[in-house]
Amino acid sequence: MSQSAVKASGVTDAPDAGRWKALVFIALAQLMVVLDATIVNIALPSAQQDLGISDGNRQWVVTAYALAFGGLLLFGGRIADLWGRKRTFVTGLAGFAVASALGGAATNEAMMFGSRALQGVFGALLAPAALSLLAVMFTDAKERAKAFGIYGAIAGGGGAVGLILGGFLTEYLNWRWTFFVNIPFAIVAAAGAYLVIREPGGGRNRSPLDIPGVILSTLGLVALVYGFTRAESNGWSDALTIGMFVGSAVLLLAFVIVESRVKAPLLPLRVITERNRGGIYLSLGLAIIAMFGLFLFLTYYLQIVKGYTPVKTGFAFLPMIAGMITGSTQIGARLMTRVAPRLLMGPGFLVAAAGMLFLTQLEINTSYAGVLLPGMLLLGLGMGTAFMPAMSMATMGVEARDAGVASAMVNTSQQVGGAIGTALLNTIAASATTSYIADHMGGAASRSQQQLVQLEGQVQGYTSAIWFAVGILVVAAAIALTLINAGRPGGGAVTGSGAGDEAEDELRVPVVAH
Repeated sequence: MSQSAVKASGVTDAPDAGRWKALVFIALAQLMVVLDATIVNIALPSAQQDLGISDGNRQWVVTAYALAFGGLLLFGGRIADLWGRKRTFVTGLAGFAVASALGGAATNEAMMFGSRALQGVFGALLAPAALSLLAVMFTDAKERAKAFGIYGAIAGGGGAVGLILGGFLTEYLNWRWTFFVNIPFAIVAAAGAYLVIREPGGGRNRSPLDIPGVILSTLGLVALVYGFTRAESNGWSDALTIGMFVGSAVLLLAFVIVESRVKAPLLPLRVITERNRGGIYLSLGLAIIAMFGLFLFLTYYLQIVKGYTPVKTGFAFLPMIAGMITGSTQIGARLMTRVAPRLLMGPGFLVAAAGMLFLTQLEINTSYAGVLLPGMLLLGLGMGTAFMPAMSMATMGVEARDAGVASAMVNTSQQVGGAIGTALLNTIAASATTSYIADHMGGAASRSQQQLVQLEGQVQGYTSAIWFAVGILVVAAAIALTLINAGRPGGGAVTGSGAGDEAEDELRVPVVAH
């Protein structure tokens, strides 16, 4: 591969000397975005009371963020390719800090909902820019494994860290600090990124923006995410819920048709139709469905059934975080260059499913050490091991000009998976709880017996949904093992590369034809 060709692909022969320092600030920004997904959940009851938000409207504190973030991710990824990833990254951080300040200073529900939507908008710029910066800065197989090991650990474990931090801030300070805490994160990450990050040249995609694609993808994803969040509160048979799903299907189908015909598509179909990347987006989305639902159930179980405080609940999740960090940095990163990615992702999802199996044994008086601890350890270990190669491979072998949208697709599969997981598993749990209470309440004579039946019903609902999550993880493992056929980095022939073309082999490893 000639020197000019290397530069044209957006990858230089000499990697930037400051790339490891840059990783610190990219990881810090990613931690802030992931924290925000769960930290606000802990603070929601206090914020609702202070701002006078009704029970019917409180879901919008979460939904406003999810709709803006999920709906605009593809657009954000394309902006990163067009503007430059560093500029988009710093802009996203600055905007996220301003939106967080508005949320912390909110005096009414409209200001709260608006600030959350604004956080989602800038999060949609920030998240794909962060991941695509890693993709273009770390091209050596071993270095890439280490960098994505750290990133994968943060992406997987950050949500649980948010529960701990949210508990501390809400219990000892004020719910407003769950917003204000983002500001120092954003300032440090933006300043560091501005000074340290040197984005490789030649990787911009200066094609004109695909406006029809932007409109169709944004509306289609917003309709899909809103359909699932509405299903959670209004039921699956609600007319507007059904209308959202139908509308989403029509809009996304139109989006695919438009993308196959326009000269400069928002999402080039080559990004998602490549077998390995398609398998990653699908299996990762399914795993997130299972995981997000579990976060919700375990939080309720520990606080309502076991009577834990918010801080104690957060600390109860520590084994899961430890498992994720170990799986990502010690197993995934070390084996990524030695074995095929599917042999990390498939078994990783199965180990996580085994952890979920432990948690199907939950009862009112379940021992933390006997069931919850091993279950969460296995879940974290499996997810961390699987997340690391998934994050790396989703952007590997992509042309530099497509790195932003490929990164956005990773975030989109996570965001849509999270919305589906929360709504779907919550509905299963609620149905099982209602059924259990209806069957057993007749035999409860005293008030204490009735309260016991209600608690048992809640636990029955959680375990029913967790069984469903076990099945989802097994399906994710099957998809990873069958669809993903890439060889290990550094091994095998590479589609589209000439013999002895070592530089390109290194860059395009996942696009392997066996």
